[in-house]
Amino acid sequence: MAKTRELLKIVDLHKAGVGYRTIGKQLGEKATTVGAIIRKWKKLTVDLPRSGAPCKISPRGASMIMRKVRDQPRTTRQDLINDLNRAGTTVSKKTISNTLCRHGLKSCSARKVPLLKPAHV
Repeated sequence: MAKTRELLKIVDLHKAGVGYRTIGKQLGEKATTVGAIIRKWKKLTVDLPRSGAPCKISPRGASMIMRKVRDQPRTTRQDLINDLNRAGTTVSKKTISNTLCRHGLKSCSARKVPLLKPAHV
């Protein structure tokens, strides 16, 4: 089997359009070995699709969510869902929670009872 430098030479010659037999004669390898190396190289360099589903919320939508939560900490997830629906994105409450968690607001939830009641004002 060829060394790393020879493998790179084989790939470079193949990119230049040289045939398997010619590459084999130049580097002292068999044509089948050169073919196997080229096939393995092609298999490794193919751009495969990434694993997992694509993000539902765009980076712009995520920044909108973060801005709203930062400015109004008592914002509910339902309010954020409604804002995204108006922008044209349908998401669930869990997606909103995951997005907030991803941006460092792990336990961000709206306060159930406001600090001041109308009697206190």
